[in-house]
Amino acid sequence: MTDRSIIIIGAGLAGLSTGCYAQMNGYRSHIFEHHSKPGGVAAAWTRKDFLIDGGIHFLMGHRPGQSIYDLYRELGTALEGCCTDMTTFGRLIDEVGGMDLHVTHDLDRLADDLKAIAPDDTKLIDDLIATARAMQGATASWSSGMAKTPELMNPLDYLNMFWANVREVGIWRTYKAFLGSYSRPVADYVRDVNSPLLRRVLVNLFLPEVPVWFVLMLLALLADRQIGLLAEGCPGFVRPIEERYKALGGEVTYRATVEVFLVEKHRAVGVRLADGTEHLADVVVSAADGRSTIFDMLGGRYVDKKIQERYRSWPLIRPWVMASFGVAREFPDEPHFSLIMLKEPIPLGHKVINDLYLRVFNYSTKFAPPGKTVIQASFETEWDYWENLQKDRPAYDAEKQRVAEEVLARLEAHHPGLSPLVEVSDIATPYTTWRYTLNHRGAYEGWLPTAKNITTFIPRTLPGLSNFYMAGQWVMPGGGVPPCLFSGRHVVQILCKGDKKQFVTSIA
Repeated sequence: MTDRSIIIIGAGLAGLSTGCYAQMNGYRSHIFEHHSKPGGVAAAWTRKDFLIDGGIHFLMGHRPGQSIYDLYRELGTALEGCCTDMTTFGRLIDEVGGMDLHVTHDLDRLADDLKAIAPDDTKLIDDLIATARAMQGATASWSSGMAKTPELMNPLDYLNMFWANVREVGIWRTYKAFLGSYSRPVADYVRDVNSPLLRRVLVNLFLPEVPVWFVLMLLALLADRQIGLLAEGCPGFVRPIEERYKALGGEVTYRATVEVFLVEKHRAVGVRLADGTEHLADVVVSAADGRSTIFDMLGGRYVDKKIQERYRSWPLIRPWVMASFGVAREFPDEPHFSLIMLKEPIPLGHKVINDLYLRVFNYSTKFAPPGKTVIQASFETEWDYWENLQKDRPAYDAEKQRVAEEVLARLEAHHPGLSPLVEVSDIATPYTTWRYTLNHRGAYEGWLPTAKNITTFIPRTLPGLSNFYMAGQWVMPGGGVPPCLFSGRHVVQILCKGDKKQFVTSIA
C-alpha cells in the first residue's frame, strides 16, 4: 500500500463502508470511533440473556437482483441464511376505531382489505396498488441509481435513470411519482381521502412527511420479497463489515473521540482527539454528526448559504424512546411489527403519546433464551425534555421507570398477564442515542425525510476546504442502511477520480 492515507471519523455503517472501499482501492485508512464498538446507530446491547436491538428494523434489497444486494456482498455481509423474508410489513391496530389491518406482501389482499375499511375510496386504492405493483420492477433501477455518486454523474446517466423508470413504471405513473400527486407528502395527499381510517393507515405506514411514492416503493419491495429481517440483529450485519475492513488492512481505534479537525491553508491534514493526541493524514472523511462536524470541529468556517439554511431550517427526524422487555413467554403468531393507536394516551413531558410502535423479535432464536422473547415498544418524543431531565439523574431514572410501567399497562390490553412475565426492562431515551453516537438532538437518522429534502442532493465536500469529505446520513437525507453504505462508496469514487485511478470494488 503506497497510496494516500485517510482518516475516517466514525465506525458506523458509513464510516465502515468508506474504510472498506478505501482499502479496496489502495488507500491506507484509519477509523476513529467515539463508542467502544462499531455500528453507530445500528446498535444492539445485551441485558442478562436478552439481546436488545435498537437499530436496523429491516433490510432492503437482501436478495439478488438489486444493486443494494451487490453493495452488501462487496462489504462482506453474509446475507444467505441470515435474513428472513418479511411477508407482513406491519399490523395497524386502532383501539378507538376498532380497525385491525395487516399490511402484507400480497397486494391483491391488501387492496381488498383497504377497500373493506374504505369503500368510498375504491378508485384511489386501486390506483395506489396498481402503482405499487408497477414499481416492483423499478426498484432495481432505483437502487442502481445510488451506485454512482451524483458528483460524477453526467446528463446521460440521469437520462438513462429516467428512461429505466419509464420503461418499468410507465410515463403516466412516473410523472405522478416525481411531479404529480405521488410526489406530495403523505400528510398532504390524504386530504383527498374520504375515509378517516384509510387516512390513518396511509399516514402511519411510514412517516407522514415522506412523499407518497416512497411508501409505494416500500410496498413494491415487500411484494418482491426484497425486505428482510436480520436473524442476528444489528451485530450480525455490522460485524462482518468490520471484519471485512480489517481483513483489507484497515485500522480502527475505539473510544477515540475527535474534538478538532486539523486544517492548514484550508486543507484538512488530520484530527486532534479528546485525549490531546494528533493524527495526520492526506485525506479526512467525517462520517460523524453533521452539525458537530461543520460547526464545532471545523468552527463553522467552511459553509455557504445553502449549508447555513439547511442546518437552520431543515427539520430533524424526531427522536424516539425505546422500551424493551425480555419476557418469559413466546409470541409465535404475532406480527414482527405493529402500530397500536392508543385509546388511552401516555402523558410525557409537554406531549401525550398516542401511538406505540411494537417490535416482536420472534423470528430468530438469537434474541432470547428458549421459550422467551424480546418485545420493544417505541414512540416519538421530545429531545429537550430528556436532555434537561438527565441533569437530575434520580428524576431521569424515575421517569424511565414510569415510562416502562405505562407502556406495559397499554400492552396488557393486547397481551393479558404480560407484566409478571417481564424479566428485563430497558429504556433507551434520545439522550441515550446522543451519548453513544453524538447525533445532534438524538436524531438517529439525521434529517427528516420530507418530500423536498429526500430528493435534494448534498455535496460530499465543504466549500473552501480541500482534502475533506463527508459520508453518512447528513449528506444522504433520510438515512437508512443503503444510503449510508452507498455514501462511503461515493466518497472513494470521488477520491479515485481525483487521483486518476479506476474505482474497483474487489481485490484481484
